[in-house]
Amino acid sequence: MSFESILQEIMDASPGAIGIALMGNDGIPIVHLEGENAEEDSPLGDDLSAAGAEFGRILGDVHKASDQLGGGLINEVVISLTRFTLLFREVADDVVLLLAINPDGNIGKSRYLLRRYERALREEL
Repeated sequence: MSFESILQEIMDASPGAIGIALMGNDGIPIVHLEGENAEEDSPLGDDLSAAGAEFGRILGDVHKASDQLGGGLINEVVISLTRFTLLFREVADDVVLLLAINPDGNIGKSRYLLRRYERALREEL
């Protein structure tokens, strides 16, 4: 199974999905897909890598805080904004899965799908 097909399955099953990207911690995308719910005037544009790079700094700070507290690895981070929600799931040490969904999307189901397909993505790495 390829990265593209795994990401497409997640997108197809995530109500309100705007886009999905598998990227390095630096925000450089390995694979990026745009969903049917993406709007032309979306603040995300047509590329989630900018959001990944900008919020990647926050993830870096969360890593540092977790290390200081002895909390272990980060599983996921949810950033809920007025116009969209970003779901980050760490797949490997330097690889993050980012799913953007509309405010009326199903965050619970989307989180479940990211967890469900995490192993398949790791196997592809």
